[in-house]
Amino acid sequence: MNFGQVVTAMVTPFDIEENIDFRAVEKLVNYLIENGSDSLVVAGTTGESPTLSNEEKITLFKHVVEISNGRAKVIAGTGSNSTTASMELTKQAETAGVDAIMLVTPYYNKPSQEGIFQHFSTIASATSLPIMLYNVPGRTATNIEADTIIRLSQLPNIVSVKEASGDLDQMTTIIHNTPDNFSLYSGDDSLTLPALAIGADGVVSVASHIVGNQMRDMIQHFRSGDVTTSAKLHQKLLPIMKAMFAQPSPAPVKSALNLLDVAVGGVRMPMQPLTENEVEMLKQKLHASGILKAGNGT
Repeated sequence: MNFGQVVTAMVTPFDIEENIDFRAVEKLVNYLIENGSDSLVVAGTTGESPTLSNEEKITLFKHVVEISNGRAKVIAGTGSNSTTASMELTKQAETAGVDAIMLVTPYYNKPSQEGIFQHFSTIASATSLPIMLYNVPGRTATNIEADTIIRLSQLPNIVSVKEASGDLDQMTTIIHNTPDNFSLYSGDDSLTLPALAIGADGVVSVASHIVGNQMRDMIQHFRSGDVTTSAKLHQKLLPIMKAMFAQPSPAPVKSALNLLDVAVGGVRMPMQPLTENEVEMLKQKLHASGILKAGNGT
């Protein structure tokens, strides 16, 4: 399955009582599709999946499928550190009509590489949906080693990996040794261009909430052979990419969206909103980059 070049790991909008704000979800989905997103990851880490109930996730999946209406692929975050629970949520997501699922490495219980293989292959056998693996050792404390990803890529519906290890050597090994129709996406915004240079297909992005069109342009310039322009765009976008992770995500990107009048509310505990000083610093970066115009976000 082709997920496109810019895949946005979508935030989950909340209202003032921290319930999912489905009216804001509709506006956000339309905004993202209109601003460079080819696919949307729903209820991933950026969507605050640890604080969403399964019932909320299923309702959210159905809602985003309905709103997107085929204009973007909908990838449901159904992974956890319980194989059985992930299987059940995956089956429900399939019924909800999503296009694919994302499965994160089991976290906290730290399985062996064989345990990781069995976890993913067991879930894969229970669904017909295409699967994007999500390797993020900084959050899960376990790296999916290249050999394990290569082995998993032989399964018919494991078709992609979001690589957030930050290890370009590992990414290169994966790209070189997996089937041509297996895709690799950078899981780090700031490594998008370096990852493209070694053969990645695109990025699963947080910054694309704010600079989706610019990230799409950067990728397209690279694809067309205009590496100089692509590099200049990367250099220009890097401060925004870094600003989205200056504090624990998704607090910065939610604040940025609110400043841009794309209302998404706050974060659920244990996440914390940005302080007034942190919001002011973010506002200055957005102004300096020309993203926030004078008179906005005040």
